[in-house]
Amino acid sequence: MSMGHYTNLTDPRTELEVVRDWNGVDQVVLRSPRGAYARVSLHGGQVLSWRNDRGEELLFTSSKCSATGILFHGSFTGLNTQFLDVQAIFKPPKATRGGIPICFPQFGNSGTLEQHGFARNRIWALDQEHPPLNQNDNNSKASVDLILKPSEDDLKCWPHGFEFRLRVSLTKDGNLSLVSRIRNVNGKPFSFSFGYHTYLSVSDISEVRIEGLETLDYLDNLSQRERFTEQGDAITFESEVDRVYVSSPNVIAVLDHEKKRTFVIRKEGLPDVVVWNPWEKKSKNIVDFGDEEYKQMLCVDAAAAERQITLKPGEEWTGKLELSEVPSTNCSGHLDQPGIII
Repeated sequence: MSMGHYTNLTDPRTELEVVRDWNGVDQVVLRSPRGAYARVSLHGGQVLSWRNDRGEELLFTSSKCSATGILFHGSFTGLNTQFLDVQAIFKPPKATRGGIPICFPQFGNSGTLEQHGFARNRIWALDQEHPPLNQNDNNSKASVDLILKPSEDDLKCWPHGFEFRLRVSLTKDGNLSLVSRIRNVNGKPFSFSFGYHTYLSVSDISEVRIEGLETLDYLDNLSQRERFTEQGDAITFESEVDRVYVSSPNVIAVLDHEKKRTFVIRKEGLPDVVVWNPWEKKSKNIVDFGDEEYKQMLCVDAAAAERQITLKPGEEWTGKLELSEVPSTNCSGHLDQPGIII
């Protein structure tokens, strides 16, 4: 797919810019009027960066993958050869460790496909048709529409025809939203699992807690998916965690005490929340992850992981995620807000 004519293209009406990474893959930069920023790669449809209006990065990306996110604007003068050595290891089709990878048509390794499915390792296209969403769009958003259709190789390992449309938006307040629409263009039903594998950047994992999942049942992936009930007033972290909280509310909060900020996560169409931190021992066995980086990250994924979603021919499924960042002075009010605004 040749998309060279998009490189370094700035459109002030939509506040979009398209640039390229070292591998020649296009990335779309979204900016809000107040200075918030997001960057989306066509490799995997993956959000690689989300910054608030103070320039603070809100998503975690492993330092061992950071070279793949470096953008260029037409000049290689003064290129650091160290970056070339690093990026050669992590060039496509490997997804970047961090940001928000899209997990489809399989979440995790609970199936016959590669870990988290193949969508995060494919090159997506800009969706020129971008059919309208059901909600009214408002002009205060910067957004990009991407589309993925199965290749011949995809159909060999997962023989189902689909169209996957993804809209990534940045609101004027700096909120990040992702809307996925998956349509069955096959002649027979198919089923899939799904997840927005969201790596949040935190000050120190021991200073973080999650509110909104209290009293819920969860499947513990560290105990062969045995089912337990959450007993704590909030989820805190002292060791490795890998859980699927089922039938979860549509609004939860992640509080970072040291940074005095709260991530508010709103979702629709995604019944589960997956919480993951590899902790010290497992971190040392992950090749694209620093030994101590588990301290600065927490994955809180809006997902359909316990039960698969089934689409009949012609049917379409929609899954939505909105992330916002607010001061941690009082987060209870945010959990009371109904629905999702995308």
